[in-house]
Amino acid sequence: MTDVLPGVRRDGSLPKVRAVGLVLAAVHLALVGWLMLRPQYVPWVDAPNLRPFATIRSDLAMGPAEAAGRIASGMALLAPLGVLLPMAGGRVRVSATGSFARTVFAGLMFSLALEFVQTGVPGQIFDVDALLLNTAGVALAHLAVVPAARAWAHRRSVRRQDRLTGTQGRTPRIPRVGIAP
Repeated sequence: MTDVLPGVRRDGSLPKVRAVGLVLAAVHLALVGWLMLRPQYVPWVDAPNLRPFATIRSDLAMGPAEAAGRIASGMALLAPLGVLLPMAGGRVRVSATGSFARTVFAGLMFSLALEFVQTGVPGQIFDVDALLLNTAGVALAHLAVVPAARAWAHRRSVRRQDRLTGTQGRTPRIPRVGIAP
């Protein structure tokens, strides 16, 4: 494939960014899988939580510091996917809304798969609040980082294009050719 700009393909993707994003996403998911799918040997196991916000309410009842720590850890588990999934896509010019929707949906599906697989591990239970917190973490990380990173990459590619064409932000003058003055 020929490049429009050095390092940028015709479809607007950055192959190096895509490769780094794929590797980091795979490493992160392997780490999450290792952390969350280890058996926990406890004398009893709670029933699965299928009521939204039940676990969050019980966390809030423990006090603000304890609740903040538990809620933040629930949001932080899959939050890196909010940045790594768009990075694995590698595209600079893409719909912000579409990118957000795809990333949050993929984060929700990873979280749902993790929760379902977790039910087969001793000591682990399904918790709908973990699903909500993981998805919220993916969404917040995406909103906090990806739009600014894409704007920076776009500005960088425009500056590179200006250097290559010699326009430095000006519209290039096209010489008039023809009969008209």
